[in-house]
Amino acid sequence: MVVRQESAERADRMFHALADSTRREIVALTLAGEYSVSDLARRFPMSFAAVQKHVAVLEQAGLVTKERQGREQRVRGNADSLREAHRLLDQLADVWRGRIDRIGAILADPGPGPGPGPESGPESGPECGPDFHPHSDPENGKEHLS
Repeated sequence: MVVRQESAERADRMFHALADSTRREIVALTLAGEYSVSDLARRFPMSFAAVQKHVAVLEQAGLVTKERQGREQRVRGNADSLREAHRLLDQLADVWRGRIDRIGAILADPGPGPGPGPESGPESGPECGPDFHPHSDPENGKEHLS
């Protein structure tokens, strides 16, 4: 899956915004109907300023739009952005399904079987031999966390 930098940054903003339960609830409400920021603030146990910040994050991510009507800021959900998020998740799911299918095929293939020495079979190679340590860097011998 090839993603342009701009698209990747937009996806990051979208998923960051949707990571918060309050913002997800605001999106759900505003997809069902238009609300003023004041109306939204009355629905949540937080300050008006906190709700304004949540709405701003959602707006920057393109998940809602704001429009001034007189003294009020009206907020409306953007279904197209949610469809885009759904499409991105579907693409990621396809990538992982493909990887899982390949792993399943590898595991299902009995292969040539183990040979007479330690150099054959699935335990061969520098990554799997007896001196392999998953948390060390063979280049400089230093330990690191993964």
